Amino acid sequence: MTPPTGAAPEFRHEIGDRLADVGDFIRSQRETARMSVRRLAELAEVSNPYLSQIERGLRRPSAEILQQIAKALKISVETLYVRAGILADQTSPAIGVREAIGSDPWLTSEQKQALLNVYESFVAQ
Repeated sequence: MTPPTGAAPEFRHEIGDRLADVGDFIRSQRETARMSVRRLAELAEVSNPYLSQIERGLRRPSAEILQQIAKALKISVETLYVRAGILADQTSPAIGVREAIGSDPWLTSEQKQALLNVYESFVAQ
C-alpha cells in the first residue's frame, strides 16, 4: 500500500512499522522452523532476494505472497494478514492476569491462589 500523496509522516511511519513487524515475524517463524531463507523462498515460490527484503521490512508483500509464505511455514495466513495490516485484528480484548488465572480450568484453587499471590507481589513493587 502506497501512502497517499502528502500523507502525514505518522501514516508512513505506521506502514514502516507494519512492514518491519511482518518481516520480523516471518523471520522468527522461519528460524523456529530451522529453515534457511533460500529454502523458504523455494517452498513459497518467491525469489530469495525478495524474501530477504520482506524480512528486512524493505518490501510490502501482497496477500498472495503472504499466503504462499504462510503455506510454506505451515502457519495461519490470517496471522500474517493481521501483521501486514491487510486484516483488522479481530481478537477479543485482552483479559487481565487475575481473570486469566481465575478462569483456567487446569488449575486447582490452591494453585490459582499461589499464582495470584506471586502476581500481586510483582505488581506491588
